[in-house]
Amino acid sequence: MNIFKQLIRSIYSPKDIASFRRQGIGKTIGYVFFLTLLSVIPSIYFLSSSILNGVNSLETSIEKDFPNFVIENGKLQSDEEVPITINNEEVTIIFDSNGIVKKEEILNSENTIAFLEDEFIFVSGGQQQGYSYSMLGDVSLDKETTMNLLSEANSWLLVIISIMAILIYLFTVSIRFIEISVLALLGLLIVRILQRGLEYRFIWRMAAYSVTLSTVFFTIMGALQTTVPNGALISWLIGIIMLMLSIKEIPHKKDEQIS
Repeated sequence: MNIFKQLIRSIYSPKDIASFRRQGIGKTIGYVFFLTLLSVIPSIYFLSSSILNGVNSLETSIEKDFPNFVIENGKLQSDEEVPITINNEEVTIIFDSNGIVKKEEILNSENTIAFLEDEFIFVSGGQQQGYSYSMLGDVSLDKETTMNLLSEANSWLLVIISIMAILIYLFTVSIRFIEISVLALLGLLIVRILQRGLEYRFIWRMAAYSVTLSTVFFTIMGALQTTVPNGALISWLIGIIMLMLSIKEIPHKKDEQIS
């Protein structure tokens, strides 16, 4: 059975998930990498779009809407006495050199770029990044220099986004393997309760396919940019239920031997 058929069957068929316990571990690991790749596509897409649109909007806003400023000694300095907020369709841009806008307000927003008194904050697709101006050391930046840097950054954006996408994928893969391993440990308890003879290695294979339904569901929700309340809890419950139903498909016997 190819990987796409396994994906479809794992969404609704505990019986098929149970049968996958007999396949090689390499094929199961490959499936985990494939499933994780599908799950990160929406977040990478929206993050990439936000970065591209944000940089373009930021460059335009700095040129037309920002006052003259300088970032020096870890502080943003300008003659502007009130915060400037620029609302674009893609991103909200904030300029505040007086410490009026609080960091917490930015972190609770969506698709926002903020030049605050002592740090730069970027919020997009649920991801938050903050950079203190003190990281510049003795280097100072003014309006013209910042615009030149943004112009140069445009040529590197695709490379930067590609690196970010790879890092997001690798991080998500590592989390997914931990999730499956913990789920398989819970499967050992389920095996005892249901009196099935299964070793951990077989349960791990089944656990890898048991997370398919929740992964597909939350991937669709991510593509629709819809937040699911208590998403982590729901994901775990779905995985546990699918694994339990799959284990119930295993015949009663003391030891499960690979054929």
